[in-house]
Parts: sequence; C-alpha cells; structure tokens
Amino acid sequence: MAETVTSSGTTTPLLASLDPLLREWLPRQRWFAGKGRPVTGFTPVAVTELLPPDGRLGLYHLLLRVHQPSVLGAETHPGDCYQLLIGVREALPPRLAPALIGHVEDGPLAGRTVYEALYDPRPAEVLLEALRTQARVGGLCFERDPRQEIREGLVARLMTAEQSNSSVVYGDTFILKLLRRVEPGINPDLELPLALAREGCPRVPAPTAWLHAEIDTASYVLAVLQPFVSGASDGWELALRELAKGEDFAAEARALGRATAEVHTSLARALPTVTLGHVQLEALVDGMTERLEAAVQAVPALRPYEAGLRSAYRALGALAAEGHTWTAQRIHGDLHLGQCLRSPSGEWSLIDFEGEPARPPAERRMPQPPVRDIAGMLRSFDYAAHSVTPPAPDWAHACRAAYCSGYAEVAGRDPRTDAVLLRAFETDKAVYEVVYEARHRPDWLPVPLSAIRRLAA
Repeated sequence: MAETVTSSGTTTPLLASLDPLLREWLPRQRWFAGKGRPVTGFTPVAVTELLPPDGRLGLYHLLLRVHQPSVLGAETHPGDCYQLLIGVREALPPRLAPALIGHVEDGPLAGRTVYEALYDPRPAEVLLEALRTQARVGGLCFERDPRQEIREGLVARLMTAEQSNSSVVYGDTFILKLLRRVEPGINPDLELPLALAREGCPRVPAPTAWLHAEIDTASYVLAVLQPFVSGASDGWELALRELAKGEDFAAEARALGRATAEVHTSLARALPTVTLGHVQLEALVDGMTERLEAAVQAVPALRPYEAGLRSAYRALGALAAEGHTWTAQRIHGDLHLGQCLRSPSGEWSLIDFEGEPARPPAERRMPQPPVRDIAGMLRSFDYAAHSVTPPAPDWAHACRAAYCSGYAEVAGRDPRTDAVLLRAFETDKAVYEVVYEARHRPDWLPVPLSAIRRLAA
C-alpha cells in the first residue's frame, strides 16, 4: 500500500479535481443525511492513498467535511464528516456502471474514471487484507482480535439494502459495516459489542476486527468486521412473512424477548449503571413534553390527543416526585424488528448498536432505562401488524405480550409491571413516529396515530 495523507483542512489537487463530481454524486446516496440542501464545498479531514492510481486500479480513502446551507440559509461550520472509498480506473466495466461517480477532467487523475469502490470486489478485499494484517496507513489503523482467524481469499460482495451505512459480506463468513457519517470519539456500534463479547453474551456477534483513524488529536471509528450469520432471517421480514401466511409469531416474539433481556443483563454487568432520581426523571419528562409540543406544532393531527399524551408524562413525573427511582444502563438505543436476526437454528441476535443516527453521540452513549428498548420493539410489532391488509391488531397484541413474558423469564421482571414508565416511553416513541411519517411517508401516518389514540386514552 502507498499513502498520501493530508492533515485536517489542507485542500489537495486530488480533492479539487473530485469536488464538482462529488457535489453531484453525494446527495444521491441513500446514506447521505443532508438531502434537500446543495453541497457547497468540502474540507478534507484526511485523504489516504490505499492503492496507487498508476496501475489498473487505484483506491483512495477520504474523510471529508461536507458544507451545506443550513435550513435557515446560513453555511454550516463545521459540516458533517463522511467516509468515502473512491476507486480509480481507466474505464468502468459494465458490471460497475451503478458505481459511477464521474470522469475526472483535470488534476492528478485527469482522464480517469472514479467510482464507489465498495461495488468492486477487489478494493473491498484490500480492506479485509488490511484488517487481517493489522496494517497502518497514514492515520488509518486496522485492528483485529488476535483470537479470531481471518482467512485469505474471501470474495467480497456489497449488500444493497443498507441506508445509513454500507455493508460488505466476505464469503458468507464476515460482514464489514462501514460507517458513512462519522464523528470523533467512541462509537457504540463497536463499544457495546466489545463489552458484550467480554461478558460472553452470545446474542451479539463479537467484533473480529475494526478500522479507526487517528487524525491530529481526534479518533474516529470507521468500520467494524463481525461474523456473518449465514442464512439468517431479518426480524422484520420474518414477521411480515408469517403475517402474510396468517401464522402465529408469539413463540418467536417470546424468544426475542429472552434475547433482549440477555443483552440488557450482560450490558448491566459489563458497563456502569446509574440511578435516576427526581432531578434526572424531571429532566427526562421535560424532554418528552418538549418533543410533544414541537410535534403538535408540526403535525396538527396530534392536537386532539395532546392532553391525553401529556398525562402519560405527568404520571411519570408524579411517581418521581413521590421518590420512585429507576436504574439506567447502556442499551441498544434503536431497537426494532429490523435490528434482529434469527439464525437457521432459531437463535436470535441483536445487531446495529449505533443508536438513533440523528441523536448526538454523547446522547446515544448515556445510560437509559432498559424499557426504552422494549418500547421500541413493542412499536415495531404494531408497525408490522399494520403493514398488512386488513391490519392485524390481535397479532400485535399477542406478540407484545409474548415478548414481555419472554423478557421477564430472563430479567426476572416483566416490563408491564412498570406500566407508567413503559407508557411514557412508548408515547415518546409514537410521537416521534408521527412526525417522521408526516414528513417522509404520509401514507404510513395512520400507523402511529392508531397507537397515539390508544396511549392517550
């Protein structure tokens, strides 16, 4: 591997030549978070050459801050930082046509074609080899667990269903999750699986290797390699298949509840827990109330239910004022059926511990009551039941009950016994869903509104 690294903020001729192409290409990517606003420029955090472009194939790793106008029209400084892998060829073969970024007209790559390198098995295999050999290239540090073997020659293929990140599967043995929008500091998508691996928790694939960057005084987690659960079924797709066939899903929901509780109890052993007293719970209730007020302004359909929804938060505040406390710990943070995999043997795994991407990293790493994860999963059963025609509310009710029962079998406490806390968190989640659906999928708005009616009653 060769290398050319720029320190933060130093524009290179390479980046200057890519600038007009990236301005057009980036907003079209599903994982790009700044849609609807033009890209006005870039500030390089680091530019690293992984394969020199003087041969048949070149490869660059880029960390770029992307500048866009804010919603108020002012320029955002600093912009979001994105991780890009740029391949360089004389011309693209037809199989790589979907990966095209563009043709470079000037600069060091003039006359060459640049493309999204993860579509191409060869660049993706370069990443795996770097992880296997624990390479250091500029500020890029490829690390691995020495107890796990990474075989040579595993063929790479890009998974096309990702949205906020990108994943590559290697020979049905490993899956590499490449984070797209990155921020300095610890990323829970590596931190929590490593902690669970130390506890011997089998419900989360233990990280095999990972990529991070040390740039100036900042550290960025960029990618995580984990065992690939071959033949596994995505929980959301599995639930929809069973619904379509009219099959009961309660046994699976119970098993998933047990798996969730195993993860929660392991995280509570592995990482510090805290007690939420009156002051902390008051702040929690205030945050939920503020989100409700903003949601009512944004979605007028919520107004008839506002008083009932507020009562969910007031009830929690009243318990806090009476001296009730709850334990908070590290949790998944964005748990739903799509974050769960069932192996062919029937075992459930939880994946994607990044948390809600829209929340700041520090907030995602804060201890939370485990019931927040549970509320997310209960809402997911409701979504599945309303994705078929006619909706199947009884199916959702049975799954919700079975999930809580399974959780209690491991945790020793049924989430439904904490009815006030559970209602508050489920209400907060449903309010978020209403705003999201109103903005992005208006046809789905009746799904969270049906839960809003129940929760406000």
